[in-house]
Amino acid sequence: MSFFCLLWVPVFYFFWRGITAVNTSGWVWALIAGSIAALLQSFIGPVISPEGFGVSRWVSGFVDIVALPALVPLVVYLLFFYLRLVSGSPDFANFALLWIVPASIFRSLAGSYSPNDPIMLVLVPVLWTAIIVGVSFFITIIQNSALAGIILSSVAIIAVPLAAATSYWAFFSQSNLVGVLFLIVAIAPMFVSAITSFRGVGE
Repeated sequence: MSFFCLLWVPVFYFFWRGITAVNTSGWVWALIAGSIAALLQSFIGPVISPEGFGVSRWVSGFVDIVALPALVPLVVYLLFFYLRLVSGSPDFANFALLWIVPASIFRSLAGSYSPNDPIMLVLVPVLWTAIIVGVSFFITIIQNSALAGIILSSVAIIAVPLAAATSYWAFFSQSNLVGVLFLIVAIAPMFVSAITSFRGVGE
């Protein structure tokens, strides 16, 4: 499972770059900033100290483990784009996927996780990619939609990270059915985006 955690994000990045047919702008920035973020998180430790299986565990999952680590590079890319530190068409997903490569490497090598921990070493990296691709997908829709599409996509941008954090919390709490249901909600936009990108490349 450590091997999966080590390879999932880099392999997924090259897969995504292939089906989106773009050259990632700002890839050096992404790797440098992602490495700094991963180092800081490893030294500082969790912001939220969870207790048991309640609300604090969910908040910890959202802030320290699942959602915020995947959302931060999207926000940073938006800042870089407006500061013109990256050029070309907006490419949120590939930038953010490169950003979390160092985090996935650190996680796979961390001695604090059991080598057979499916939640931290398998589920969490998958949820990272689901949030990054899903939120990027809805950002693209907002850029090209009327008011109704903007409203629905904005709601979805909020819903995807919430569903991902809830899936993590449910699996951690051994509520596997709930975990699966929220996992489906979290990863569905990623699959839709992949299908759309495949069609775009094929045209």
